Amino acid sequence: MGQKTSSIMRPLPTIDGIGPSRVRIPAGPWKNILEYLEERFPKIKSAAWISRMRKREVVDEHGIPLGAESPCRKGTLIFYYRALKHETPIPFEEGILYQDDHILVADKPHFLPVIPSGRFLRETLLVRLKKRLKLDNLVPLHRIDRETAGVVMFSHNPKTRSNYASLFTKHEVRKVYKALAPTLPGNHFPLTRRSCLVKGEPFFRMKEVEGIPNSETSIDVVENMGAITLYRLIPVTGRQHQLRVHCAALGIPIINDKFYPEVQHCKEDDFSLPLQLLARSIAFRDPLTGQDRCFKSKAELETRK
Repeated sequence: MGQKTSSIMRPLPTIDGIGPSRVRIPAGPWKNILEYLEERFPKIKSAAWISRMRKREVVDEHGIPLGAESPCRKGTLIFYYRALKHETPIPFEEGILYQDDHILVADKPHFLPVIPSGRFLRETLLVRLKKRLKLDNLVPLHRIDRETAGVVMFSHNPKTRSNYASLFTKHEVRKVYKALAPTLPGNHFPLTRRSCLVKGEPFFRMKEVEGIPNSETSIDVVENMGAITLYRLIPVTGRQHQLRVHCAALGIPIINDKFYPEVQHCKEDDFSLPLQLLARSIAFRDPLTGQDRCFKSKAELETRK
């Protein structure tokens, strides 16, 4: 999916690939910054915030250091660094498919998140690339699931970022995925799945409901291997988990999918059964040069015959 980019300057530097996070203060009863942060982030102890403030690692949008007693004003942007006590290393390496003065195209392995979130910070594609290449302005132009491998495109030039970001918001990028899933007998391919996707339960799942379709996927067969088939999936829209939900709804859940059709219990750091879904390629007309571009992942799914 495409994402909006921000023109807000970051008043804290990037350190080892980790840029500052930010939060905007809403209207509320807090007497000072510390009270607000304690409520906003209940898992972080007051002592941790005070320690960061003493190191001048909590600042406003102008780079002015904030202290525990700093007034809490509605609309103020607070910048700070996230920190994790423990982060399990992800034993797979990303690749770089292409880089110029404007964009970078990466080949993401399974299990590696694109951006920091939850229990992932350093072990993310964005932080790894920023640290490795010293590209402080690197920003993903779209995202794929942590469980999915394949092509991810970034901008690292703020002056031309909107040119490339608009390709995704205007659906001018053709994305092709490959997936291994059970063979569906008696069905004629290619076929198109359209449905209305909304947030499901638990919070990290999506589900199909009655309503005007807001998602569309074209599905075709690449190779039939008996009980298993290699499918080509082309998303017309970019809803969260769209391909996984659509395949499961058709009765062909993607191999090793722990979320669909049912949530399966699994260990968080088990890397033995990767989801057999690959963002195989993205193609578009370059908005600066007019050149047709196509970038393909070098990864392969675990084809079993």
